[in-house]
Amino acid sequence: MKGYVFHGPGQSAWDEVPDPDLDEATDAVVRVDAVTICGTDLHILKGDVPEVRPGTVLGHEAVGEIVEVGAEVGTVRPGDRVLVSCVTACGRCRFCREAMYSQCRGGGGWILGHLVDGTQAEFVRVPFADLSVHPLPAAVTDVDAVLLADVFPTAYEVGVLNGRVRPGDTVVVVGAGPVGLAAIATARLFAPERIIVVDLAAARLEAARKLGAEAVADAREAPEQLVEDLTGGLGADVVVEAVGVPETFELCTRMVRPGGHVANVGVHGKPATLHLEDLWSRNVTITTGLVDTRSTPTLLRMAAAGRLPTSQLVTHTFPMERMEEAYDVFAHAAETGALKVVLGGPRREVVPVPAA
Repeated sequence: MKGYVFHGPGQSAWDEVPDPDLDEATDAVVRVDAVTICGTDLHILKGDVPEVRPGTVLGHEAVGEIVEVGAEVGTVRPGDRVLVSCVTACGRCRFCREAMYSQCRGGGGWILGHLVDGTQAEFVRVPFADLSVHPLPAAVTDVDAVLLADVFPTAYEVGVLNGRVRPGDTVVVVGAGPVGLAAIATARLFAPERIIVVDLAAARLEAARKLGAEAVADAREAPEQLVEDLTGGLGADVVVEAVGVPETFELCTRMVRPGGHVANVGVHGKPATLHLEDLWSRNVTITTGLVDTRSTPTLLRMAAAGRLPTSQLVTHTFPMERMEEAYDVFAHAAETGALKVVLGGPRREVVPVPAA
């Protein structure tokens, strides 16, 4: 089969790779029908995630069809259309029992495209299939569903739920990339008074307006003053950091009100200064997190009911074999206007795997 392979920092290709097998009785093999590219994949290609070994197939989000299941898999069977979650879960360790699947100590967590071969391929092996794939309702298209593998659960859990958005709140989202935009959409479910979005790109600020932001601000043009003016000098109840650089994290801590919440979603590759000399007396809560995907079933029901604007985030689509071009478009989002890039190709007949 073909897959998008990491060969080392700055080196990757759509290559021939071995077909996946069932390594454990809890595995499933999925024929991939749609995938997307994540900012974390770009970090891997830059060499920022040293645990990823050369030769690894990238990707941790997919929609596809079950081809084969291990003897201990009971919730799905061949022919089922499923969402492949970005996080896998053994279901037995302490953290899985607390629905903190990202911290799984039984062999799960974020492993696809990280510690094992991922989803940007024609087929993928999914460990712990009973908890790591979700049957899809017919009402949810592949393009909509693939955004529920990572982007929407991340924004909802790590941004909105960790930030404790409540009715009447002023919410500031710093960063209007895919996760920031999904944070706007899911924050609106809690009826905040206003959502303010900060970014550098005019196109992304316009996308934020379309998704329901009441006010937007260019990051270079005093966003702190805008927040102060709109809140009577109080500050925001919740600030979601969705960029992952020191400057934006520090900006968030300056815009939050006393007693408010800063929910960090961005992936940080460098240290950020925590100004405790200013924050220690202000009763501010700062949260971090890697998505657990515990909310995926809820988000799937909402998508099926038409309550999530998932497809509005998709700006480019490609067939799977144009993976290298799709990466280039996504990596140069400032020039291309890319938000989410979805790849998928025509379905082909599933050939049963002969018994050993």
